[in-house]
Amino acid sequence: MYSSSMMARAVCFLLIALRLSLHAAASYNVVDYGAAADGKTDSAEAFLAAWSAACGANKPASIYVPGGRFLVSQATFQGPCNNSAIRLFIAGTLVAPSGYTAAANWLLFKNVNGVSVLGGTIDGRGQAFWACKEAGRSCPQGATSLAIAASTNVVIRGLASHNSEVFHLSIFASSGVKVQRAKIIAPGDSPNTDGIHIQKSTEVSVVSTVIKTGDDCISMGEGTSNVWIEKIRCGPGHGISIGSLGAMPSETGVQNITVTGVTFSGTQNGVRIKTWGKPNAGFVEDVTFSHAVMKNVKNPIVIDQNYCPGNVDCPGQSSGIRIGQVSYVDIQGSSATPVAVKFDCSPTNPCKGLDLRDIKLTYLGNKQAEAYCKNAQGSSAGTMTPPSCI
Repeated sequence: MYSSSMMARAVCFLLIALRLSLHAAASYNVVDYGAAADGKTDSAEAFLAAWSAACGANKPASIYVPGGRFLVSQATFQGPCNNSAIRLFIAGTLVAPSGYTAAANWLLFKNVNGVSVLGGTIDGRGQAFWACKEAGRSCPQGATSLAIAASTNVVIRGLASHNSEVFHLSIFASSGVKVQRAKIIAPGDSPNTDGIHIQKSTEVSVVSTVIKTGDDCISMGEGTSNVWIEKIRCGPGHGISIGSLGAMPSETGVQNITVTGVTFSGTQNGVRIKTWGKPNAGFVEDVTFSHAVMKNVKNPIVIDQNYCPGNVDCPGQSSGIRIGQVSYVDIQGSSATPVAVKFDCSPTNPCKGLDLRDIKLTYLGNKQAEAYCKNAQGSSAGTMTPPSCI
């Protein structure tokens, strides 16, 4: 005979088990939908079919990509979905077509919430596109390898991105995006292969990531706010940049940016703010660059408000972007050029509230570096090498 208490416990356990089964994640393997791990057969339709099933599920869902190479011509993973917990587990490699197409994005997540991309490798195979650009031929605009657009609460963890045509990862009009332990690689001479570009987005973090590219390791465009960047290894590449800003009228400002614990190796720039030499309005404020190490960097600390490539449409004008409350704290290492600190600010909108503390930069490892300031206002404290010019 069972006691009433034992029966009650048994019923309770059954109810818990039933509840867990109802909430267990649905799982979808792309191979079950026709994907082939041969690197030759286009598996885009299979990936999208698995996505459709996961997106339509009324409970958390997982998509699994096993080992092997999967050719994906182009895929847009469209939301909104019926659940806000979809995990894409990648054990293998997704490869783009060997040529190039007119698509702006190779892999695109749009209007999604609660998606995680975990592990694996994506290979944009941008070599053909770079060769087209190098030859000066008429080429398409190039595809971003992975784009997150109009989305919330997205996690990208442990992903490797190789050889994108242009940007490796774009975060646009999104919030709550976390990039963790990614590895982004392209040759140092590959054109416009920014590692991560953030624009019109907020609450974005990039941590513990290695980026080696032919352009900015991380770039931030207009409308970017509340960004945390930490423990990045950058180089080769063009450094970490805010901008360029002010190309178009009435751009949204950039604010509350923290970049800390970054090592720059052989990059063109270290930490940079760049605006067009045009009167278009905008602002950059509440930015902190801290605890950075520069290893043979051409321009370790730079603000350039006279960006005017080819001297087209902007010679003789001054930037309308207001820059204020920017801190540089504990930045040390070596500059590959004599001028290690350069603040070339707008004559009509001088940089204000620049704060330099404990800057230790030398030229070629053991020579005295220089600082250059124009239209720059602020203060300095602690050890200052080169001597402060503000």
